[in-house]
Amino acid sequence: MNIVEEDYMTIALNLAKKGKYTTSPNPHVGAIIVKNDRIIGKGYHKHPGKPHAEIYALNEAGSDAKGSTMYVTLEPCCHYGKTPPCTEAIINAKIKRVVIAMTDPNPLVAGKGIKKLKDAGIDVETGILENKAKDLNKYFIKYITTGMPYVIMKAAISLDGKIALNNGESKWISNDISRKKVHMIRNEVDAILIGHNTFMKDDPHLNIRMVNAKKDPYKIIIAGKKKLRNIKKMNLFKEHPEKVIIVQNHLAGNEIYRDLVKSIISLRENFSLNTLLKQLGKYEITSLLVEGGSNVFTQFILENIVDEYMIFIAPIIIGMDGIPIFNGNSPNSMRNAIKFKRIGGKFLDGNVYMEFKR
Repeated sequence: MNIVEEDYMTIALNLAKKGKYTTSPNPHVGAIIVKNDRIIGKGYHKHPGKPHAEIYALNEAGSDAKGSTMYVTLEPCCHYGKTPPCTEAIINAKIKRVVIAMTDPNPLVAGKGIKKLKDAGIDVETGILENKAKDLNKYFIKYITTGMPYVIMKAAISLDGKIALNNGESKWISNDISRKKVHMIRNEVDAILIGHNTFMKDDPHLNIRMVNAKKDPYKIIIAGKKKLRNIKKMNLFKEHPEKVIIVQNHLAGNEIYRDLVKSIISLRENFSLNTLLKQLGKYEITSLLVEGGSNVFTQFILENIVDEYMIFIAPIIIGMDGIPIFNGNSPNSMRNAIKFKRIGGKFLDGNVYMEFKR
């Protein structure tokens, strides 16, 4: 692979990252225009409904774009949505060559943009730093291809796999640095999910405690058959109650909090998590952070619907009567044990942070 090509695409990817917190449910896209070894235009997608990265780059380059090369992290769109198709703008600007990191998984595009550029006589190359582009847009890829959010499960556990003491106390298993990392994760997702017990026992805020926080994620409570009593006194309803979504059994009744929350999702008893994720997708939620507790974790693990696990391991032992991260039955053979593969991790001042996938 041409090193110079990689360097230019890296610049485009770094531009795309500038929209990391503001483009959902759209992808993160960056573009630069190069002519005579000089960058003459650059841009990134900033907000849904705003111009795409290619348009910002073309506007900056102006008439000099003729005969140049565009580097863009995602295949240019070729359909009318909230904005006109970028392929038309690229063709009209007489761009000579377009280098693309990854094709667009959106069925409305999916190779059609590339074909349109080629049919117009533009030289097109794809696959430059493709894996990096896909990783940057993993939330969008899952959402646009399935209609469901990318699911991250986050948990702080002891060495013996417990998330809390027997009485429910869990503050704090992880250390300060680990908890700061959690707020960084929250700042990237569209929604955070907890179960009824975690909501009642911990009374969490589920907010983002960091300077210059960019997101205000939905807060989702799986209530099931249970009613959420005295909720006006709970922290979630003191701060942006309009961002709260309650998931309940369809027979549970919702009159006690109908006017307080963003939405109430009523599902049949023993619903699958796929059903819930499809409902959340209708709210244009592209990423979901699952924060517990044990029953919720167990169900997500058993249904194998988690895309990525983020686990903080603390150097403590809680004991056999503590609350486990997983309360399902053990298999009859080690061959049948639930297996994970490590994809990343590091030490966080005495805690171990690890990232896994199934």
